[in-house]
Amino acid sequence: MMKQFFSMKAKHPDALLLFRCGDFYETYHDDAIDAAKVLGITLTKRNNGGNSGEIAMAGFPHHALDTYLPKLIRAGKRVAICDQLEDPKKKREELKGKKGLSPMDKMVKRGITELVTPGVAMGDNVLNYKENNFLAAVHFGKQACGVSFLDISTGEFLTGEGTYDYVEKLIGSFSPKEILYDRAYKKEFETHFGTKLCTFEMDDWVFTEQTANQKLLKHFGTANLKGFGVDHLHNGIIAAGAIMQYLELTQHTQIRHITALTRIEEEKYVRMDRFTIRSLELVSTMNDEGTSLLNVIDNTITPMGGRMLRRWMVFPLKTVKPIEERLDVVEYFFKHQDFRDTINEQFHRIGDLERIISKVAVGRVSPREVVQLKNALKAIQPVKTSCLYAENKVLNRIGEQLNLCESLRNRIEQEIQNDPPQLANKGDIIAFGYNQELDELRTIRDHGKEYLLQIQEREAERTGINSLKVGFNNVFGYYLEVRNTFKDNVPEEWVRKQTLAQAERYITQELKEYEDKILGADERILALEGKLFMELIRDMQEFIPQIQINATLVAHLDCLLSFTRASEEHHYVRPVVDDSEVLDIKQGRHPVIETQLPLGEQYVPNDVLLDNDRQQIMMITGPNMAGKSALLRQTALIVLLAQIGCFVPAERARVGLVDKIFTRVGASDNISVGESTFMVEMTEASNILNNVTPRSLVLFDELGRGTSTYDGISIAWAIVEYLHEQPRAKARTLFATHYHELNEMEKNFHGIKNYNVSVKEVNGKIIFLRKLEKGGSEHSFGIHVADIAGMPRSIVKRANVILSELEADNAQVGSAGKTAIGKLEQSREGMQLSFFQLDDPVLEQIRDEILGLDINNLTPVEALNKLNDIKKIVNPQSK
Repeated sequence: MMKQFFSMKAKHPDALLLFRCGDFYETYHDDAIDAAKVLGITLTKRNNGGNSGEIAMAGFPHHALDTYLPKLIRAGKRVAICDQLEDPKKKREELKGKKGLSPMDKMVKRGITELVTPGVAMGDNVLNYKENNFLAAVHFGKQACGVSFLDISTGEFLTGEGTYDYVEKLIGSFSPKEILYDRAYKKEFETHFGTKLCTFEMDDWVFTEQTANQKLLKHFGTANLKGFGVDHLHNGIIAAGAIMQYLELTQHTQIRHITALTRIEEEKYVRMDRFTIRSLELVSTMNDEGTSLLNVIDNTITPMGGRMLRRWMVFPLKTVKPIEERLDVVEYFFKHQDFRDTINEQFHRIGDLERIISKVAVGRVSPREVVQLKNALKAIQPVKTSCLYAENKVLNRIGEQLNLCESLRNRIEQEIQNDPPQLANKGDIIAFGYNQELDELRTIRDHGKEYLLQIQEREAERTGINSLKVGFNNVFGYYLEVRNTFKDNVPEEWVRKQTLAQAERYITQELKEYEDKILGADERILALEGKLFMELIRDMQEFIPQIQINATLVAHLDCLLSFTRASEEHHYVRPVVDDSEVLDIKQGRHPVIETQLPLGEQYVPNDVLLDNDRQQIMMITGPNMAGKSALLRQTALIVLLAQIGCFVPAERARVGLVDKIFTRVGASDNISVGESTFMVEMTEASNILNNVTPRSLVLFDELGRGTSTYDGISIAWAIVEYLHEQPRAKARTLFATHYHELNEMEKNFHGIKNYNVSVKEVNGKIIFLRKLEKGGSEHSFGIHVADIAGMPRSIVKRANVILSELEADNAQVGSAGKTAIGKLEQSREGMQLSFFQLDDPVLEQIRDEILGLDINNLTPVEALNKLNDIKKIVNPQSK
């Protein structure tokens, strides 16, 4: 058996092999160690006999595969499933009496039936129903980098090419679960795309144009790829060909649902790099408790709608007409409640049409999913009718394109029971009345005793043998038993099989035929039902293209219905989207933060006006925690919502089309590759400045904090100046900063305007008004933020003293600054050694504890406890 295991393992040495052994899937050697670690199952040992000693082993029941396989795949493992290809019982029967057989001859045949990897998973238990499961391939060409993406669970197949930066952006947007590349380019791949992705290295011959064309043309059955509009993307085609080769390697050959290779049209979508997608928290959050924009606006009903909305979020449109068409449909949903109710009701009946038809293509669809497909086609009927009669051209087009597939729907209705089992091998799939032979077998199976009784009564009446009985034994099956007193009445055609003391037993041709039927009825029923079901699935494959179109149209409508729900719930308004370079938002709100506020608290809205002439750059200063970062993000999110066709959180908004959104928000480092916070910051800023255009939207938040104050100010000033003066980089910009010196730029640059997020100081306390006002701010109130964060009061007080000294002397680089620092040192060292004045943090803490005591109301026990607390401050080790 281990010899058989090693022969299977050799076929996919990089995969974890699940070896079917009776009722278990077992793993051995290193696979067992990995499986035990990932799955949390017991690691045991197997004594292999001879000199091989003990080997590691771990396993689980075969029926628990659906529980354990997803865990392995999510851990990034490639899993080869090795099943038994023969029935062990039949094998033993076949070998009975045979001599001279080798141990391998006696083994049950096994074979790898499936190779499951993170990029080619098909099972519902592995996949996220609202997220695509993309496999990607990257080809390093001489002039450009090619990339391709395939979701085998839906049939979406895309390709494109461009710079490494562009491909990295696509990888960030599509979030593939696995990436293929030429192992000879490992260093280049890690340089450009990092080391944290799940990858698989392939041989160089896979990444050739000849191989790619051969694979793609054979699959699509075309003479060339011109019909797909990708024939000029030589590097993209090679990447797509590598994916096809990988499907063959992983034994995914039933792929009729992959019907087209689509070009990724860069010019149609707003460009956002991975920094922007991450910092704006569009589809995921930077901490576990956060809420993404997708979480707020995703009210989709169907799984394919959820997947499409996720894609729309990272690929906003940048052409007015399609944006307006989406907004028109959202408005139509608002104005026509009956239409909206119809669509909403029917969508709840559709299910995952896209993945069901993909399972049809690979022959893995369950009987229950076939019935779901029928129900989905039924639900599309009223959707089609409603769209055709809607007073909206986009909806009319959708209605015309929806295909009811009536012949398929009717066939499923006639052929499949309304409530079939999930598994085809359980039987009771085919409807009664569809197949005469099947109906007869079921009648025999379900009404056998009744039929035998009919034979008994009929023959007794015909022959006059009143005591006639039908019986059964394992020697010669069903028989008719006749008492000796009636043996003269036995017809000639009856065949005597057994003589007893008081009776004789006979068989008839009718009984033998019935016996053959009844004894093999269950087996024949399962075989016939399986045959009829597979015939249906094969015929269903002809409808794959039409149903895929239906799935796309339903998903499109579902996304727009989701926008309507979110807009209604959160009081969004329709934006004006045009080709201008004006961004004018009145009373804009942050779509996520406003949903997370405590009950009764209202989000403070703000106006933002940007154009490329009078107010190109808004320089925003103000205290920490006043809301500068939220203002920047909400501006970007409002623009993004408008350009995906959704209403926006504002009183009104005019959005001049944006071609790229860039953000430099937050501070982080990348220690693993030796990049400091400041290096990461400068890398992201460089990416912005090298790719910005006059139509871009740029958000800078606290640029230059990772270095000295004057280094930071200098870099920030130069960047703002570049964005204002350089014609090719004259982008609409929000620049939030604590460098109040940058407020001076307004005097010399006509397109830069100062704003601040206001606060109010009452009795030494700061109240954040979160209102954007004209003019710069001179204070950051950082010490106040430290105070409300729980910083020890002695530190807060000392910081205020230091701040007062520095502000009083207007400390700057040079002798004045040195004088101020000297005074601070003197004030620390020259203070009187009074217990209540000595500026030692520990002593100050003791003083604060004593001053805070209410002596008049302190009990003796409380006094002792407080004294013990003070002792712990002096000596933390004391008990």
